[in-house]
Amino acid sequence: MSKNNEQNSEEYLAVRQAREQKIKDFKIDYSQHDENTQAESPIYSDMGFVDDLDDNEINSYSGEDVKEQMTENSRKYLKHQKRMQKKQEKKRNKKNRRTFRLLWLASVIIVGSVLAVYLLVGVNDMLAINRTNDTQVSVKIPESPTLKDVSKALKEAGAISETSFFEMYAKITKSADGFHQGDYRLKTNLDYEAIINFLQGNSNRTDIVTVTITEGQNILEIADTLKNAGVLSDTEEFLVLCNSTYFDSDYEFLQNIKKPEERYYKLEGYLYPDTYDFYINEEPKVTITRFLNNFETSMYQRQTIEGYDKRVKISDLIEGSGYSMDQILSIASIVQAEAASNDDMYYVSSIIHNRLERGEELDVASLGLDSTMYYPYRSEDKIPKDIKSNFKSRYNTYNFAGLPPGSICNPGTQAILAAINPYETDYLYFCHSEDGTPYYASNIWEHQYNQEVAGIS
Repeated sequence: MSKNNEQNSEEYLAVRQAREQKIKDFKIDYSQHDENTQAESPIYSDMGFVDDLDDNEINSYSGEDVKEQMTENSRKYLKHQKRMQKKQEKKRNKKNRRTFRLLWLASVIIVGSVLAVYLLVGVNDMLAINRTNDTQVSVKIPESPTLKDVSKALKEAGAISETSFFEMYAKITKSADGFHQGDYRLKTNLDYEAIINFLQGNSNRTDIVTVTITEGQNILEIADTLKNAGVLSDTEEFLVLCNSTYFDSDYEFLQNIKKPEERYYKLEGYLYPDTYDFYINEEPKVTITRFLNNFETSMYQRQTIEGYDKRVKISDLIEGSGYSMDQILSIASIVQAEAASNDDMYYVSSIIHNRLERGEELDVASLGLDSTMYYPYRSEDKIPKDIKSNFKSRYNTYNFAGLPPGSICNPGTQAILAAINPYETDYLYFCHSEDGTPYYASNIWEHQYNQEVAGIS
């Protein structure tokens, strides 16, 4: 062997020995470093990672066989981790379901307890079991009340305790929309049904105002009187109803009105003058019904009338007059507006009847009465400015022959009796002095003389 070969052989042995020593050192370091890990995790033993590191086979960590082994080991590790994760999730879900059931059960118990208490308290309040005292309290229901407004007013007055239960009861019994504005005095021991019936019956209101409608007031004046007294909050609906057919089905005498379309207010003449008790801000339909009921009673029930031996019905007297009720009311309204006294009414009525019955032959076909000139307004100065310049009343008896289309005001009983049974005279004219003294005449020359005496130029 040459020197060079010997030298190469020695170098080769030295390199090999050094390499083998490195492998041994690596295995020792690796074993010491991962001793605990091997004990705790089965991966290294179960998966064969350590066993596969054979002294005679480990030559390089970049070999394909090593890479494949590492990939397989990683796959097994991930699979194991997924199994462990699923076990943990299953355990956690089981625990969560148990917790949810406990919370749900607790919620049911709590809600059931609250509902039971609510129902118990509500039923006690509904039946007034907890309100045995019969003390009266004042309850003020506002205008156009909602169900909440009513329940709030009742609770504030001490009439109920549970507003929500009261509202539920009213809705279930379909009583939520029958409440009206008003002041009431009710006992605190009433159950819900009694409270609702009490409040929805207008006769139990205490906010009553007494109003006198004087004989001869027309519908516009009555509307203003009612508004000033607080009976009407607004006159518009009242006036619309007074020129409608809303009440016709309830009152036969309204069905007999001829040509209602020619009238300014169909009900003029039928709002019977009297003293009434109204409620504050009551429904206009209720207000008008009061008038019509009173008219019906006054006309169709027997009563004691001066000059008649027995109690009579005014409607029977009208029937024997040769005129319809609506015509008599028109005559009576003019008598009411023109006459200065009860006795004067019968003279004025006589003159109207004479003109209606013999006017054409006596050349006085028109009635020519000042009280009809500006109707539905009392006088010229009452006409609204926006229509004053062009206003011409359809009731002006200077321009048209015969009776106007309807009454010009609402007459009282005395004027109606005068219209039914006037004095028998041949008078065709009348006038009054400033102090109300009446003057009557049978022709135009006497009338002109009377005007001079009365101070009328």
